[in-house]
Amino acid sequence: MISPQAIDLCQQKANERLHFKLADIRQEPGVFFDLLLVLDVLEHLEDYFSFLRELKPRSHYKLFHIPLEISVQGVLRGKIFQRNRELHGHLHYFTKETALHTLEDVGYEVLDYSYSPEYEMPTTLLQTKLMKLPRRLFFALNKDWAIRVLGGSRILVLAQ
Repeated sequence: MISPQAIDLCQQKANERLHFKLADIRQEPGVFFDLLLVLDVLEHLEDYFSFLRELKPRSHYKLFHIPLEISVQGVLRGKIFQRNRELHGHLHYFTKETALHTLEDVGYEVLDYSYSPEYEMPTTLLQTKLMKLPRRLFFALNKDWAIRVLGGSRILVLAQ
């Protein structure tokens, strides 16, 4: 489902060179973009491999934002996967490696990536609030290990 709320927010930034449209571009013949934003989408799709293949010829660059929900802490707690399925409709869960390999497996060239840690985002969940300080400290020491052990991050990937 494409978010009508997201398109409403975007329309406020529209101008003569920047346009927004609420549509499934896979159904739009002949469209091509400089950049496609695929933000927090893959984890919701039953068949994200086909989706990725269909998007590839639609733009030169793609920017993916993917939650990294598989972590030692998440596996030990166990309930995070069920909670994210019920609260957010997540069908799939990723690590940095599975996210990057998925994109490469369907033919994308990963140009760069960075993390967007959740400790920088506002939250109302008590568990997430309690984990902010340990995540921030561990992240400062070693980003990859912090995410692998404590979770609580997303990956932002630029690909073509």
